[in-house]
Amino acid sequence: MSALVDNLLFQIRALNLPEPVQEHRFDAVRRWRFDLAWPQKLTAAEIDGGVFSGGRHVRGVGFEKDAEKLNAATAQGWRVYRFTGGMVHDGSAVKTLEKALRVTP
Repeated sequence: MSALVDNLLFQIRALNLPEPVQEHRFDAVRRWRFDLAWPQKLTAAEIDGGVFSGGRHVRGVGFEKDAEKLNAATAQGWRVYRFTGGMVHDGSAVKTLEKALRVTP
């Protein structure tokens, strides 16, 4: 687990939001996992590190694989929120999740 996921988990717990499942596997065929997920709400969070340093998520092959994964998740009914490290650090990620988790049945 990354420091960014740890940070977001701390923020989620501080707001008393529902506890997410870490590394939730959502596809029976592929080995895809979400960083954090609330399976009962079909809601997930993906945290993309290295956005400004040329990390995997912003390079061609990595970006395409992420698109494939997120499209498959959407087709299965998931709402997936993507966050950068900056969004975790400035609190906007947890604010977005707070709104999403409160409106999802």
